[in-house]
Amino acid sequence: MMMANDIRPVPSAASERLLDVKGLTIEIETRNGPATIVDGIDLHVGKGETLGIVGESGCGKSLTMLSMMRLLPNKIRVTKGEANFAGRDLQKMSNSELRKVRGGDVGFIFQDPMTSLNPVMRIGQQLAEPLIYHRGMSKAEARKRAGELLKLVGIPGAEDRLDAYPHELSGGMRQRVMIAIGLACNPQLLIADEPTTALDVTIQAQIVDLVKDLRDKLGMSVVWITHDLALIAGLVDRINVLYAGTVVEDAPVDALFSNPSHPYTQGLLASIPKLSDERSARLSSIGGTPPEPGRRPKGCPFAPRCPLAEAVCHERVPSLEGIGQNGAHRVACFVAQRKLEAA
Repeated sequence: MMMANDIRPVPSAASERLLDVKGLTIEIETRNGPATIVDGIDLHVGKGETLGIVGESGCGKSLTMLSMMRLLPNKIRVTKGEANFAGRDLQKMSNSELRKVRGGDVGFIFQDPMTSLNPVMRIGQQLAEPLIYHRGMSKAEARKRAGELLKLVGIPGAEDRLDAYPHELSGGMRQRVMIAIGLACNPQLLIADEPTTALDVTIQAQIVDLVKDLRDKLGMSVVWITHDLALIAGLVDRINVLYAGTVVEDAPVDALFSNPSHPYTQGLLASIPKLSDERSARLSSIGGTPPEPGRRPKGCPFAPRCPLAEAVCHERVPSLEGIGQNGAHRVACFVAQRKLEAA
């Protein structure tokens, strides 16, 4: 169970920004020179807020989060932008400063626990490692805390599981261990990178409920990266839709589902199966394919696939503009912005 002094109260206002990313641009080295894969992304996460980041594979969701912690693979680098966490720019921190943030103030849950967990280390050792490094605990204290964390994430027989190896646990159990590692140091921000992709539907729902419950108990902020809009509908406060390395829509979750404004968002929502559909009805799909890095089209990157594209869409890149009364709903689309002005 959580210790009383480890529980962070939920902030009264989530509007105060914990993470503020501005103009983040990421390039990859290719045989033909550098190619832009994330193009000037702006996003933010408030204290106590849960942000969902959605989009097709390859749109830059994971790279954006990994770049903040300087965990990018070789030949991929940040060329512009800043990522302010709790008032400090992560891009300007020294390596020693950043190591204290990774796994401490910022926790991670990675997509595949079988490749993220060390196969030759026992579960208890892997849970104790960040506690010893970030919190200065002794081995005995860290092991005791590791058992409490396994209980917190709902693993039965937690004490016995400490001496198990990852291959001795089921997929759902391993993912719960990854969540426990991410929560070990009571982070201010938890980044969950498609943590339910390899799990069956029942376990997916359990993991989502678990993260939601822990967020409420600990008052932490969460970034949930996924390609599944339906999965996060009841979990997040706000959603950023990414396409070809840019944010095309940013809206509170209710507004996004009730009034999707970007044609790409509309296409994603239309592709979700509905119980009311006829059994013989074909699922809706978005024609074409996303642009390859280094081959972005002129103008709006979605224009070649967009059924509403106009001449201006092929010439200019739309900026992310507020379309709601308070500016909380933003969209990068000339057509959507003009419809609002006309209304």
